[in-house]
Amino acid sequence: MRFIFRPPAAHAAGLLTLPWSTPLEEWDDEHLLEVAQRGISRHVVRFVEADGMVYALKEIDERLARREYRLLGELESMGMPAVSVLGICVERGDDQDAILVTRFLEYSMSYRYVFSHGHTHQPTDQLIDAMVELLARLHLAGLFWGDCSLSNTLFRPDAGSVAAYLVDAETAELHPSLTDGQRGFDIDYAVERVGGELLDLQAGGLLPPDVDPITVAAELPLRYHALWDELTREELLQPEEQRYRVAERIDRLNELGFDVDEIELVTTDEGARLKVHTRVAESGRHRHRLFTLTGLQVTENQARRLLNDVVSHRAYLEQKEGRSLPESVAAHRWRSEVYDKVMAMVPADLSDRLAPAEVFHEILEHRWFLSEAAGRDVGTTAAARSYVQKILPSTPKTLTVLPEGPGSPS
Repeated sequence: MRFIFRPPAAHAAGLLTLPWSTPLEEWDDEHLLEVAQRGISRHVVRFVEADGMVYALKEIDERLARREYRLLGELESMGMPAVSVLGICVERGDDQDAILVTRFLEYSMSYRYVFSHGHTHQPTDQLIDAMVELLARLHLAGLFWGDCSLSNTLFRPDAGSVAAYLVDAETAELHPSLTDGQRGFDIDYAVERVGGELLDLQAGGLLPPDVDPITVAAELPLRYHALWDELTREELLQPEEQRYRVAERIDRLNELGFDVDEIELVTTDEGARLKVHTRVAESGRHRHRLFTLTGLQVTENQARRLLNDVVSHRAYLEQKEGRSLPESVAAHRWRSEVYDKVMAMVPADLSDRLAPAEVFHEILEHRWFLSEAAGRDVGTTAAARSYVQKILPSTPKTLTVLPEGPGSPS
């Protein structure tokens, strides 16, 4: 038996004590746990806890396991939205398949879980838009997925929207760039699979009655091509409009959640031809800025929302104290006086419902609704108290309780 782990993997030492020589389906270990929001898989998949971390284990042919292990590692190094791979266990004896080990994507859920537990107000539109963005980002990186579907995607709430992550790369191929034919295959396959998956939800009574699976699936290529055109098209600019048109293009891409890697202007007889090279990694402009100011590590949309609250708190402090404050000072005070204070109000038994930054975002939303009803600003503290008492308890858990034992978190 042989283990191959990606460094740093010291925190996963507890995994070495698991019964690797036994078929995964037969495991009966105290570290196993059930994940309510798991998706449907054609392979045996089990979830385990070790040293306070949760991992997904998938039993799969060794050749495919090694290939997926390599691909997921490359995607992670590129900053792509995909699950993080830890390692593989091979040569398990008795001609058993290998086991691929990935880190559980915290606060994520399958598409079936999103629909059955009402995590979003418009699940169909949000999931399709998230999948389209994921597919475009993967294609920009040169990844041919080959098995694009809702089942092979995990979704995570992201400040009122949904972020999508690739979770299965068995059939994927990484190239320097993709042809239109390769992209077209992925799109056509996605339409077929998504339509079938939504029909399955409809048969199970999980799809809203006003949602037509065929119509929704047919929208996917239209949304994809519109996004792809925005990300990759060339524009012809006249000299007098170059400055503001370039700025407009960059702003549009930023609003779509993409960063610009390089701008190319080629002078022709007709004018300057603008070509924008879009960065394939997850957008990080707001995330990096928030982390620098507050030390918080969150998603891009969450960071954008939290930064807006930092700006609001800075204006409040400056008005209250009658002096201007540096951004770094205001952000530090927001972290200690607002964010940390609000997070301390969340009971430990409700801390697994949503990511902390997502909870804060929802509290800000709740504050707006309460203020509208009251005709005045009720304040973040009062909104947090109301949210924790009335809203958060009804939010489904994102992970079942870990097994009790000395290694389990309290």
